[in-house]
Amino acid sequence: MPSLPVRSPLPASRPARPRGTADSPSEAPSHSPHLSPSHSPVQRRRALLTIGLAAVSWGTAGAAAAVLHRISDLGPITVSCWRFALGALLLLGARPLVHRTAARTTRDRSDQGRRSGRRLLLTLGTGLLMATFQTCYLASVDLAGLALGTTATLGAAPVLTALGARVLFGERLGRRGGGTIVLALTGLALLAFGSGPSASGPEPLWGLLCALGSAAGSAAINLIGQAQARSGRAGDPYDRALAGFTVGAVCLLPVAAATGPLLPAPHHLLAAAALLGYLGAVPTALAYALFFAALSVVRATAVSVVMMLEPVAALLLAVGLLGEQLTLAAACGTATLLAAVLLLPE
Repeated sequence: MPSLPVRSPLPASRPARPRGTADSPSEAPSHSPHLSPSHSPVQRRRALLTIGLAAVSWGTAGAAAAVLHRISDLGPITVSCWRFALGALLLLGARPLVHRTAARTTRDRSDQGRRSGRRLLLTLGTGLLMATFQTCYLASVDLAGLALGTTATLGAAPVLTALGARVLFGERLGRRGGGTIVLALTGLALLAFGSGPSASGPEPLWGLLCALGSAAGSAAINLIGQAQARSGRAGDPYDRALAGFTVGAVCLLPVAAATGPLLPAPHHLLAAAALLGYLGAVPTALAYALFFAALSVVRATAVSVVMMLEPVAALLLAVGLLGEQLTLAAACGTATLLAAVLLLPE
């Protein structure tokens, strides 16, 4: 997934969480509004390339998790716990490097917000939501397949965010926003009723429900981030992601210990450990570091378009690497959901 936990606030929101991210995922963090006009075209192109690499790496997270499920006895909860823990450790190590450029604009507000009990509660809530959306995403991949799980999550998350923003903040959807919701619902219906068990995963309908749960968690994180931004207490997105991964790992650990083994099966121990290391290092820590390093150079609209590489990468891996097959209805539903995402109001 959506490996990114926090996507851009609407009306310019697109998929992207956290994810996810929280995972994304799925799972992207809120984009910085402070862009320097002094960046050259070469710097912007490099930043877009960096974000594209991050998006592609997020698209590989579901494939890595799917292979991990096949070769080990680890379930979605345990995999999410390991990914969050490893990602948090690596993000903590990279924090001094990233904050050389990113912390200057948010340090004062972050320091003030961290002193309040309200911010602590929001951090705990965000971490719990990150754990929920990431675990639900991995469960959707296991039940419905990588292609359907990723597309449903990434397609539904921005739509749920738009509806939540309409209810909570009074944001107008307009004709374009209404058309986007209709397209998204149509795509989800095609995925739900046009996917046979042999086409993707063993239980596509249950997988779709898990994807919707993942999307709901991602949307809730979006809305929390938007509420904080409106109140002037958004803080630093890198620190929010780091705190979310840490809290998420702590929340998932007792559940993972109670529901299954914490370590991979011995017969594929090295391969499973390598995949867990990849999940924690590449689509989590490295992707976040690249993403935040480029955020101050390019605008949110351009970032949102480049982030479409995430579902494209997931679909290519699902069909080419994992051998998944999409029915005609599922393929139409996938295309409809991606079109809905592209039509989201700016």
